[in-house]
Amino acid sequence: MAVSTRPYHHGNLRTALLEAAERALARGGELSLRELAREVGVSHAAPRRHFAGKQALLDALAEDGFERLGAEMRAAIADAGPDFRSRLSALARCYVRFATEHAALLELMYAGKRGSDGLHETADRAFSAPLALIEEGQAAGEIVEGDVLSVAAVPWACFHGLASMANGGLLGDVSVDALVDVAVERLVDGLRPR
Repeated sequence: MAVSTRPYHHGNLRTALLEAAERALARGGELSLRELAREVGVSHAAPRRHFAGKQALLDALAEDGFERLGAEMRAAIADAGPDFRSRLSALARCYVRFATEHAALLELMYAGKRGSDGLHETADRAFSAPLALIEEGQAAGEIVEGDVLSVAAVPWACFHGLASMANGGLLGDVSVDALVDVAVERLVDGLRPR
């Protein structure tokens, strides 16, 4: 019987495995707990202490992605100041940047959102700040009244669409940030109460 020379102990194995899994996902590689263990330098059995299997790892990676995205969106909105348009622009830039820098992760996040209740709750928390921003814009008379989710779907589809176009190489040399600024300007004008 061969004895593994790889140590089990790792300073923060769960985090290291999630980081390695995200890199593998970005490369388009097949995720395997055994391969991830090899990459982070632990025995092939060590990841099972944190993840029962591949699906548990994918769910945890998607949940981590929503937590990071949510924190980044909250910070972007908070740092933009009190003006609605500026805050929406900061939110849009933040989302599009995250979506282009972590395209494979975002795809996993949205695919997983339909599954686990815990993942769905984490996603809801991540998007609470953008929804609150839309509600604030409605309360200030900046944008039309109505069901917040329905109103928010329009700008969100635009921002997600821009990110998808950028990820697909459809924007050429056009600056994504410049397009985000134009999109926000047109969205705010279009969503203004009549």
